[in-house]
Amino acid sequence: MKKTLFILILILTSQITTAQIVINELDCDTPGIDDREFIELKSDIPSFSLNGYVLVLFNGSTSGGDSSYYSLDLDPYTTDENGLLLIGSITVTPFPQAIIPANLIQQGADAVAVYLGDDTDFPGETLATTTNLVDALVYDTSDPDDVNLMNLLGITQQINEDENGNKTTESIQLNNDGVNYTVKEPTPRALNFGGGITFNPISISTPQTMYDEGESFDITFTAETNVTSDYTFSFTLNNGNFDNSDFSGNTTVTIPNGENSVITTITIIDDVIDEGDEEMIIQFSNLSSPYIPFNNFITIRVVDNDFVVALFGTPTNPTYGIVEGTQPTNYYDSLDGLSETDLEQAIQDIIAEEGVVRAQTYADVIDILKEADQNPANSNQVWLVYTEQGRPKLDFQTTSSNIGKWNREHTFPRSLAGYYSIDDDDFPDGINVYWNTTADSLRHGNSDAHALRAADGPENSARGNQHYGQYNGPSGNLGSFKGDVARGVLYMQIRYNGLQIVNDFPSITGQMGDLATILDWHRNDPPDDFEMNRNNTIYNWQFNRNPFIDHPDLVEYIWGTEVGSPWSLPLGIEDEAITNIQVYPNPTTNKIFIKGLLEEAIVEVFSIDGRKITAKKINNNSEINLQVESGMYLLIITTEDKQVVKKIIVE
Repeated sequence: MKKTLFILILILTSQITTAQIVINELDCDTPGIDDREFIELKSDIPSFSLNGYVLVLFNGSTSGGDSSYYSLDLDPYTTDENGLLLIGSITVTPFPQAIIPANLIQQGADAVAVYLGDDTDFPGETLATTTNLVDALVYDTSDPDDVNLMNLLGITQQINEDENGNKTTESIQLNNDGVNYTVKEPTPRALNFGGGITFNPISISTPQTMYDEGESFDITFTAETNVTSDYTFSFTLNNGNFDNSDFSGNTTVTIPNGENSVITTITIIDDVIDEGDEEMIIQFSNLSSPYIPFNNFITIRVVDNDFVVALFGTPTNPTYGIVEGTQPTNYYDSLDGLSETDLEQAIQDIIAEEGVVRAQTYADVIDILKEADQNPANSNQVWLVYTEQGRPKLDFQTTSSNIGKWNREHTFPRSLAGYYSIDDDDFPDGINVYWNTTADSLRHGNSDAHALRAADGPENSARGNQHYGQYNGPSGNLGSFKGDVARGVLYMQIRYNGLQIVNDFPSITGQMGDLATILDWHRNDPPDDFEMNRNNTIYNWQFNRNPFIDHPDLVEYIWGTEVGSPWSLPLGIEDEAITNIQVYPNPTTNKIFIKGLLEEAIVEVFSIDGRKITAKKINNNSEINLQVESGMYLLIITTEDKQVVKKIIVE
């Protein structure tokens, strides 16, 4: 038994040490968004197991320091009948045997190498080495030679993929001599200079990439050349919660002898459940040589027509008073009677209280925004802050392309604030896993959802790090976002030590402007139900609230017309029909909104000397045009035998 085991070990060891594995082809720069780049390995033994090998990519830039930035354990993979293994993203054709992220491979001067070992041997920023090296290629796209990287890998030449001046359309290919390279048109999953087995790739196509529940569509499978006998194969559509119960139709098909295509029809089942928009993935399950996938993992969007419409309106069609704040009844009690720095400190003590307030990861913010910024008109969408429109939650940006995608917008830009991400920020760990945080934890401002919004990708880029006032939104916007983002950045000043909202457009880290613009936006776009719902959602995650949504008048006591005056909690009136009335904006330019009424009321407007200006019968969410001169006025709001008095300033 021991002798047999020794022989087996000897055979396996001999196979690993004698089989030649080379980097056969590299395409590091491809047309468009550069997502079709690939690496091809070749073994001198067909169908050779790569168990015990690892692929490593090295960064030759100054910041990269000739160290690793990616490693792929090759244990699960076997080369094909031509001895080839194609490694690339799902956009590469023919479809790769090993998948890596799109746009991963750097353009040089960099290196790709194969080692005996495991991916754990090359954590990020591992210096290039010849230890256990099997093969390496140092390359560039018309960049200077990285002599140090070549020396570290024992390489004497650096190959330029752009040496023919035909940038993005050629690849580096190893010659048959196994030593020299030629730069020419890419040949993925084919021997570089002909010969070997010729595969017959099968492609997947559909008329559209998006369908509603209840619709039917055709999937066409097309081989590159006619089949020489009936060829039967299967495919799957399942992905996450989308499974066999969500569709009907044949998933096993046959291309008839002498033909090259077959069509099958899939019907999406229209249920009555709001599962949210989903994505099916068309994937081959059992192709056999000489048939290989030309493309694969084709994503088809399924739009759920059972989406929910909220009881409150969108920011461009706002409602008021429907959504109530979820803060505890005594949440703001400690602020009563305070002013100036004492008031600011008391607010900070609430919204940055150590041991109570939580900080989530930047990746968790994606899930927070899907809930907090949910489009009231369609529960399967988020509401985009500047472009004032809904967009499917599924269209979150995950690649370098932001067209048609949404992402996370810092209303207080990172570069202005000085906060940043760390490695742990890249992992969503859910609502119940969080960091302890304090007022000095400025880094946590990077993932504070009160100041992050779902935004259109290109519009987010257009805003950049501009101050508000420099940036006023896209052309033709209705301004529905202005009060929201104003209250978001004002919150940041109080929540984190080291941040400040100032006049003009400062270039000092930690400062943001323009205060005058931000105050104007706050006053003229009062908190609506969308914003209150958002405040409630974030409170559920972070255990703190934006006080300027719950009590907009606090802004005046810190930055505006009431600085120096003690702030008081709204008068408590037992009758629920009048206890939560709020008047916005205040100060105003003649138009006010009244929210919080639960029944019909009379509003009377008096000048400060007691002269009655007007009276009006109103319901909740009412708008009143005052048409008065600048000055201070009193509003007496009466419902049955209860009254509340509000002081307003008209500018």
